[in-house]
Amino acid sequence: MKNIYRGKLLNLFKKTILLPNGYRASFEMIKHPGAALIIPFISKDKIILLRQLRPVIDSYIYELPAGTLGKGELPLECAKREIIEETGYSAKKFKLLGSIYPVPGYSTERIFIYKASALKKERWAPEEDEIIEHIVVTKPKVIKMFKDGKFNDAKTVCALAMCGWI
Repeated sequence: MKNIYRGKLLNLFKKTILLPNGYRASFEMIKHPGAALIIPFISKDKIILLRQLRPVIDSYIYELPAGTLGKGELPLECAKREIIEETGYSAKKFKLLGSIYPVPGYSTERIFIYKASALKKERWAPEEDEIIEHIVVTKPKVIKMFKDGKFNDAKTVCALAMCGWI
């Protein structure tokens, strides 16, 4: 495996692999530390959504709180940190719903999806490079937003499906 680029968050490698059919293929791959996503339940029928600016795509999108694992950080620790950073709430209860590989064709990123409940208001201090608005929504509102094409963030769609909200 040859390192092509080393960045703050991502590392790009080129790797040649012998496939089961005998073909030798070269792949460019991004090594990613992984992430945690949280579905913050304010009550059994209300969650917090984010409307967040994503400069890479030059657009605001609706999504659930999520963040990249720090070096040596466990997914649950990341989830506990990110829910406070992005919503201003902590949670007493976390339930792992599963995990996804959002782009397995070129990245090792694995996102662990948690349901968070028993929320408690904390001091909200968003990071300087994050432009976030909070929106409290009900399940019928989420379903309407989904049907209206308001969700284009794959990890959020997967998480909402995992918790039975779409």
